[in-house]
Amino acid sequence: MEDILALYALPYDPAYPVICFDERPCFLIGDLHPPIPMQPGQVEKEHDAYTKHGSCALLAAIEPLTGARFGLVRPRRTMAECTEFCQELAARYPNATTIRLVLDNLNTHHAGAFSAHLPADEALALAQRFAFHYTPKGASWLNMIECEFAVISRQCLNRRIPTIEQLRTQILTLLEERSVKQIKIHWQFSLENARTTMNRHYRKVNPVNEKYQKTYVTDYLWCCSK
Repeated sequence: MEDILALYALPYDPAYPVICFDERPCFLIGDLHPPIPMQPGQVEKEHDAYTKHGSCALLAAIEPLTGARFGLVRPRRTMAECTEFCQELAARYPNATTIRLVLDNLNTHHAGAFSAHLPADEALALAQRFAFHYTPKGASWLNMIECEFAVISRQCLNRRIPTIEQLRTQILTLLEERSVKQIKIHWQFSLENARTTMNRHYRKVNPVNEKYQKTYVTDYLWCCSK
């Protein structure tokens, strides 16, 4: 956690961009009966019966400090798709020395995926473009791409989309619009926040971390007295 939070606190450096990446499933849902179109003074109405058309995967990344976004929609999310995504990402940052990639510990998220789908020289060259920063197990909320997934869910995936082609068009259009607008993420949870609000966990690791709790309590009492 501290590694991720320290990374988020760094100033922008185009040679070492910080990119947040993850995947999420998307379900393809169609209408069993045609919806009633929107009319003046009335919203569109749809029947509660629907049809299932399987699922697919959205792979997406965001650079929080610039608002740049990138996504792929694929039928699956295997090592092949992870490799493809990292290739596309590397191509988007040709001048970067190292792309610092924040991601979780999914079994496809490692440089071994490159070796399984690329010649050895290409796999090594691609791996050397990245520095992986893994979120702790059960702490996906530390990955800022989850903020973008929440927006996509509200603005795009809150309706029935029956085909992967339609879903791909709608999601990628939304990502492109938000990227053009350079909508950034202003992360508020800092190292200091973590060491105070989660102090009991810090003390379990090392009792000397109690000093962060004391500092927090002292600051709080001082603010109240003012």
